[in-house]
Amino acid sequence: MLWWANLAANAGMWVQNTGAGWSMTTLDPSPIMVSLVQASSMLPVFLLALPAGALADILDRRLFLIAAQLWMVAVSLLLCALAWGGMLGPWSLLALTFAVGAGTAMTFPGWAATTPELVPRSDLVQAIALNGIGFNLARSLGPAVGGFVIGWFDTAASFALNAICASLLLIALLFWRREASEANRTLPKEHFLSAMRAGVRFVAASPLLRATILRALAFFFFGAAVWGLLPLLVREQLGLGPESYGLMLTAMGSGAVGGGFALPWLRARADRSKIVLMGTMLSGASLALLGVSFHWFVAGIGMVGYGISWITVASTLQASAQFAAPGWVRARAIAIYQLSFFGALAAGSTLAGIAGHIVGLPVTLVSFGVLGAIASWLVRRAQIEAPLTAEAETIPTPARPDAPSADLIQALGEQSGRVLEVVRYTILPADRAAFLAAMAECRRVRLRGGAVTWRLYEDVALPERWIELWAVESWTDHLRETARLTPEDRAVLARAASLQIAGSTPELARYLNVLPEGGRG
Repeated sequence: MLWWANLAANAGMWVQNTGAGWSMTTLDPSPIMVSLVQASSMLPVFLLALPAGALADILDRRLFLIAAQLWMVAVSLLLCALAWGGMLGPWSLLALTFAVGAGTAMTFPGWAATTPELVPRSDLVQAIALNGIGFNLARSLGPAVGGFVIGWFDTAASFALNAICASLLLIALLFWRREASEANRTLPKEHFLSAMRAGVRFVAASPLLRATILRALAFFFFGAAVWGLLPLLVREQLGLGPESYGLMLTAMGSGAVGGGFALPWLRARADRSKIVLMGTMLSGASLALLGVSFHWFVAGIGMVGYGISWITVASTLQASAQFAAPGWVRARAIAIYQLSFFGALAAGSTLAGIAGHIVGLPVTLVSFGVLGAIASWLVRRAQIEAPLTAEAETIPTPARPDAPSADLIQALGEQSGRVLEVVRYTILPADRAAFLAAMAECRRVRLRGGAVTWRLYEDVALPERWIELWAVESWTDHLRETARLTPEDRAVLARAASLQIAGSTPELARYLNVLPEGGRG
């Protein structure tokens, strides 16, 4: 039910994008203004992605998505009314396109984070690919429908159709009965600002997510030239009308659907990193072909190739981001990934518009294709897939620390202030190098779990003694740490503990900050 409703909503979004892009070619046909339509729809995701991800993680995700969809319906109806009344100008079009994009920005992280709730982990990659196929089916149908609606009626009708399609997803969300998560049910919800900080710290400490974001920037920044310049390519370089504009987008969507069905075959023969590299090279070639196209057939081939590259790269990177983020922070991690994704699209689309105005469409498209291929080649070594590991779970992790004193129980909670956590190790000098390597991984585990600082100290008198220190914002955040550990994180901590001198275990302790920063005893 949700997949079909989302297919309809995505189709409506593409109908709206087609109407907005074509409206601007009438209201103000300069390359900069036309490209700003795309930028205004993507910029809200850049600005609102992290707040939206934090809200989707700490609020009831279903209710949050319902509220975002209500906003989308309301703004689409307003856009329709202004267009029908002849009161829509270029800047009001950009403002309302930005408002529609704000609804999209609030929806994307929460929607992406629901996929693991609806399918088992073993089906996650295929489910993400199916979502991508649905998105590109919508891209195939939406622009074509939008082009014909504009040709038969006007752009106001395309905005009205988007409101109807968004209402279908709203109805489906109302019927969805989401299962409540058991995780952290006994703990209070995270606060908005601290939730955003925790999301940023998690991504900063995750090599896989950082690599995924880097690869996304290289692909989407240069690939955005298609989105920013396609209306002008169709109208000026090819000399065609709105129906052909919709059909060009349909050609791209058709290529994406075909690429989506080919993904399992590709995945069986190459890892994610190679799939992304192949997709970006195809994207560069497709952009160059569009730049030299002066006939609809050649341009159509370029759009099909671009669609294949888009679904291949976007689905693979999205799967990498999903796998790298555990459930408690998934919406925030995906939001930060999408922030880079849409930020690159907005910046690339705007720059392509400026370049198109200065040097023309053919040179701009060819240049973006070549530069995109070069950038993706330069970042090809950034690994987006964790190596398979079968670390033994039998290695003991450090024992739990002593229970809190009864005298301090009342002081523990969300307002406790920072909590310092300490692990004392005794390591043989011969194991020093292995221990330092293990602790480098432990640092990332602690930071992903919510630590605001982390340090490792070696005893200057007895070098076999080590102290690992890290601090979290409150006692409640300390209690959340255990639930946030993934099996891979536990294996990392177990490797460090296994280096402890035989016959002993690392000692754990927790300390409460009793003076404010700068206070004096």
